[in-house]
Amino acid sequence: MLSKYISELVRYGIESGLTPECEGIYTRNLLLELFQEQDYQETEPDEKPMELEYILKGLLDEACARGIITDSIVYRDLFDTKLMNCLMPRPGQIQEKFWKIYEESPEKATDYYYDLSQKSDYIRSYRVKKDQKWKAPSVYGDIDITINLSKPEKDPKAIAAARNVKSGSYPKCLLCMENEGYAGHVNHPARENHRIIPITINGSGWGFQYSPYVYYNEHCIVLNGEHVPMKIQRETFQKLFDFVDLFPHYFLGSNADLPIVGGSILSHDHFQGGHYTFAMEQAPMESQVVIPGYEDVEAGIVKWPMSVLRIRGKSRDRLVELGTHILDKWRGYTDEAAFVFAETDGEPHNTITPIARKKDDVYELDLVLRNNITTKEHPLGVYHPHAEHHNIKKENIGLIEVMGLAVLPSRLKEEMESVAEYLVTGKDMRTNEKTEKHADWVDTFRGNYEFTTQEGTMASLRTEIGKTFVRVLEDAGVFKCTDEGRENFKRFIATTV
Repeated sequence: MLSKYISELVRYGIESGLTPECEGIYTRNLLLELFQEQDYQETEPDEKPMELEYILKGLLDEACARGIITDSIVYRDLFDTKLMNCLMPRPGQIQEKFWKIYEESPEKATDYYYDLSQKSDYIRSYRVKKDQKWKAPSVYGDIDITINLSKPEKDPKAIAAARNVKSGSYPKCLLCMENEGYAGHVNHPARENHRIIPITINGSGWGFQYSPYVYYNEHCIVLNGEHVPMKIQRETFQKLFDFVDLFPHYFLGSNADLPIVGGSILSHDHFQGGHYTFAMEQAPMESQVVIPGYEDVEAGIVKWPMSVLRIRGKSRDRLVELGTHILDKWRGYTDEAAFVFAETDGEPHNTITPIARKKDDVYELDLVLRNNITTKEHPLGVYHPHAEHHNIKKENIGLIEVMGLAVLPSRLKEEMESVAEYLVTGKDMRTNEKTEKHADWVDTFRGNYEFTTQEGTMASLRTEIGKTFVRVLEDAGVFKCTDEGRENFKRFIATTV
């Protein structure tokens, strides 16, 4: 069967456009070498091509049977990336084609690159489809909810092997340019089939790529060519606008640069963007504000659970100036009555999560005020998901969540199915480890629904998960969506004079 699967993979490469037809034999021989096989038998192709997922499964099963790899998700992922790399064009060829298409249209260029990233299996589309996604209506608009099922978890074999792998410093992190073509190991994912598009923003070299987990349409990552830490500053706004000038159909934003309110990788400067409209972008300004000296810039407080100041105008330079002015004021702002402290014991707390867009000839910059102070009552953060919501969301509220997309842990799929079963059957969920953590949460809405079927109960639980995530965003808001909270917000804005 090896010859059959190799034949099908070469066929896939040619028909998908990854591999020129004239390189079919060359590609076949590269694949044979990976299997340490010297023989090949011509096979009659099926009328209908096999899907990539099943071609790779067949080849990976063969590699396991031959003892080339251990039958583990980690080792299978490392090896199938080698297989796909045999089909791939060299980085320079892809870059040349990308920029040639860009001359015709930036959007057509990203369409080409996104399509390539899926066909190459860098984005494993058949896994991404497993994610559970739905919309949750709220007073702030329709919130996106996703339970992430596409990111595989290490199995015991790989975990044991990882302990014996000597830690290295190359690549320094998952966002370094050196990941392009890297073979990987049990502690670092393979990127042999990965290709990065070099771009220049603010006069420095950066890389443009897509996230392999695509939480939303064309979810891209823009990464600094140097391994330097995240820092929100004037240059950040310039870089964001440089990017949306290059790709005006995309938005681009940055995680905050402090722990708790920042992203998962603070050690490498990077942004995230894409071709998607989040609920926060659609949220209106609930009140206009005028900042003296910047009367030419439209500004206002956004109707959103987190504290968002939106500024808009045709001059990106004026938005950079105003954004920097607001950032500097916020960094040093303390309001004890609103429980906002710029620093405690020398530790800074205030920062901003910025998001940039370009709509026709108008630039837009959302400035989300963040604070990472902790207390005994809230040891993980005052403006962080509170303990009563940790059964649903305990992790940091990063850029993606800030804009209105909940990225929830995979454990929730099985846990919610168990909760639904217990509700339908009337069993006590406090007797089960998987459901016990959700018991108090369920008690808050138990009387609002009739739990008669598994399907209907799951629908009710999805509704309540959406409501809980909105409350999580309200937890993360520094100035609350109350009369008092809005007065506190306007008191800060008054200091920007």
